[in-house]
Formats: sequence, structure tokens, C-alpha cells
Amino acid sequence: MNSCAPVTHQVSRGRLASFGLWLKQHQRTIHLVQWFVVGIYAILLIVPVLVPLPDGAAHIWDNITVFAQFVFWGIWWPGVLISMLIFGRLWCGVFCPEGALTALASRHGRGKIVPRWMRWRGWPFTAFVLTTVYGQLISVYQYPEPALVILGGSTVAAMLVGYLYGRDKRVWCRYLCPVSGVFGLLSKLAPMHYSVDRTVWDAYPAHQMGTQSYNCEPLVPVKTMESASPCHMCGRCAGFRDAVSLQPRSANSEIVEVSGRTATLWDSLLIITGLIGVVIGAFQWSASPWFISLKLTLATYLIEADFLWPLQTSLPTWILTNYPDQGDVLTIVDGVTMLIYMFASACILSLAIAPPLALASKLAGVWDRQRFYHLSHALIPIAASGVILGLSSQTLTLLQAEGLGLGWVPWMRIIALAGSEIWSVYLAYRILQRQGACGLRLAGAVGLFILATIPPMVGWVLLFWIW
Repeated sequence: MNSCAPVTHQVSRGRLASFGLWLKQHQRTIHLVQWFVVGIYAILLIVPVLVPLPDGAAHIWDNITVFAQFVFWGIWWPGVLISMLIFGRLWCGVFCPEGALTALASRHGRGKIVPRWMRWRGWPFTAFVLTTVYGQLISVYQYPEPALVILGGSTVAAMLVGYLYGRDKRVWCRYLCPVSGVFGLLSKLAPMHYSVDRTVWDAYPAHQMGTQSYNCEPLVPVKTMESASPCHMCGRCAGFRDAVSLQPRSANSEIVEVSGRTATLWDSLLIITGLIGVVIGAFQWSASPWFISLKLTLATYLIEADFLWPLQTSLPTWILTNYPDQGDVLTIVDGVTMLIYMFASACILSLAIAPPLALASKLAGVWDRQRFYHLSHALIPIAASGVILGLSSQTLTLLQAEGLGLGWVPWMRIIALAGSEIWSVYLAYRILQRQGACGLRLAGAVGLFILATIPPMVGWVLLFWIW
């Protein structure tokens, strides 16, 4: 039995590496797939804006607007996030319509040098938070016009950046895409990646170097690549110098081993404040009794001050939800209350998570910010499950409207949240061990990490089971 194990492992590695080479050898097919997705994307984004909004009798199968809503927010985005956990950023390199369009614009653009401000490392966090908050203000999940504003606006910006900067590169994807940071974090858990053997790379015969080339559109320094985060899994570099190949790996390996060197402050902010704090606030507010109480408090204060116009004034749909024919109009007070709620959620959850996380890292040894950044990566499974479950709520709402039985949903949510908790705690245990903790220090540090996971779990329990 034991003698067979290595053979099976080698076959598995060979098949995966062969798939990586297949991607390299079939770039024309990939381009056709990309343009097919671009066509579907354009139809689902534009056509619903041109037709009347659906009434209460509309169904997924007989109304383009409801169908597009279901595809975008019920299948597309949850599916893309799940794909990051399984295949890495294969979506970005093979299917993403925005990536294909910005690459096309770059091939025929001006090729200017990427400016320094665009390379600021805080853009993935900032863009994600601003897009999430703005999407809630204009009800992006419910109406086609907001979807066109956010998704279409992002696509136009991507093409403009592609036209102006770089040459045959995805500058937008590398620096400015609002979900690039999220995709990069989730892809750290993928059980496959493009592995680079530096020894083989350096030893490649000099006289053969001119026979090989590749174009890395997302601007990844492949020779020194350790993380799967920036790699779009497109396959262009597969086989280069016989040193690059698609290989299996442990889903824990990058976070435990590589993130100790690569984790940054912006990663921690995106995980804790963005994917946990802002996201929970964004999905919670419409169901939260605290939101109602806050709104009533603000309204009472304004009435007593005889300052009524914020209670009576709405704004254009591209600034704040305003659909009177649907009975869905938000006033300025509604918008301000929403902003306060999401800001408070981000602050409260960040302040509840960061201190025990910092203490856990301190127990592992001498305080070092890099240790904290590294340990925060153990929260990625919890952050990922939360945002996927939050997006899937839209899927379930639409399916429930079609009369489908959803009695299994609470159990699915329990399994997902419990599984992510166990995974995160295990990652924290491995990281803390690697940082030098052992014995009682290790037990105490793991206990503090578990304490840090309680606030986000409470947030999802409130949304799914109490409110």
C-alpha cells in the first residue's frame, strides 16, 4: 500500500501541471471564452436598464431584470468568490470580462508609465470599502441602474486605465480593481498554485533563453513569486525555463508559511475592517433593530430642532435609492443613518477583534507588527464564509420568491460558519506555533484568537437567526 502512494502523488502533480500547460497552449480558446463572457455580461448589465422594472408577479424565468439580478448577485458573485478558494484567481485570468476589456484597451492604448499614486498599496482596501458602502446607498442588489453604475462604471474605468497606462498589461487589475484585494486574500487558501523553482530557473541554459517568452498581464514578478494572490492563473508562464508549473499544495501552506513574510497592514485592514466590519454592517442594516432605533433618534432630534428637510428630501438614484413607483425611497436621514451604522459596525468589530489578536501575537514572542499581520490572515476563512453567505442571501431571497423550499438553509449556514471557525482556529494554531509559542503560551494565544472570532460570529448569528 505504502509503495503505491508516491506514484499516485506524482500522477496527480503531472495532471495538474499538464492543465497549466494546456492553458498556455490554448490562449486563443481562452480569448474566445472571455469574449463570450463579455457578451453575456453586457446583455445582463444593459438590457434590464432599458425595460420597465418588474412587478411582484415577475419570475426569474420570464423577466430579464429578475433573471439578471439572480445571475449577477445570486450566482455570479458568490460563485466567483467560491472559485477563488478552489482554483485561485482562475476567474481573473480566464473568464473576467473587465480583465479582458482592460487588456484589450491596453494593447491599443498609449502605454504611459503607471503613476506613483496609482501604485499606492491602500487602493484594494479603500476601493472595496467605498464600493461596498456606495452599493448599499443605491441598492445595487435590487435594481438594474445601480448595477450599471457600479459594475459598468468600474468596467469603463478599467478600460480607460488600460488605454492610458501600460502596454498589453492589466494595470487596473493589478492596482485599482475594487475586488482585487479580496480575490488575492481568498486565493491564498486555494489548493493549487503556479510553483516557481528558482534553482531550475537560474540554471536554464543561456543559449535557449531566446526561445521562450511570456507576457504576464497582471505585472507579477514571476521569478520571485511566492504567493498566489497576484497570479491570474492564466497559464502564460507555464513551463517557462522548465521552472514554472501548476502544482497542488496544502490549502493552509501559504497562510502558515508564506504570509509571515508577505502579510501587510493593508491586508489586516481589508480582512478585519473591510471583509468583516464593513461587510457585516452592509448586510445587517436593513434587518437591524439598532438601525431603526438610530434612525428614530436622529429623526426625533431633527423634529425637535425644527430641521425637517433631511426627513423629507430624497436624492437622485445614482446617489441614494429613489424608486417611488416601487415604494422604495430613502431620505437623507436614511442615508446618513446607513453610513453611521456601517461606520460603527466597522469600528466596533475592528476594536473587538484587533486587541485580542494583538495579545495572542504578543504571547508568541516579542511584539512585532509583522506577527500581527500574519496572524490576521488566519481570519480569512471566517471573512470569506461571511461575505459568501451574505451574498447568497440574495440568492435565497429570489429562490424563496419562486416558492422553493429552503428548510436546509439554516443548517447550511451553521456548517459554513462552524467550518470556517474551525479552519481559522487551526490556521491560528499553526501560525502561533511557527511564531514560537508553545505550551501554556500557545494555549493562551489560541484562546485569545478564539475570543477575536466571537464578534463576527455574533454579527452573523444576529442577522441569520435572531433578527
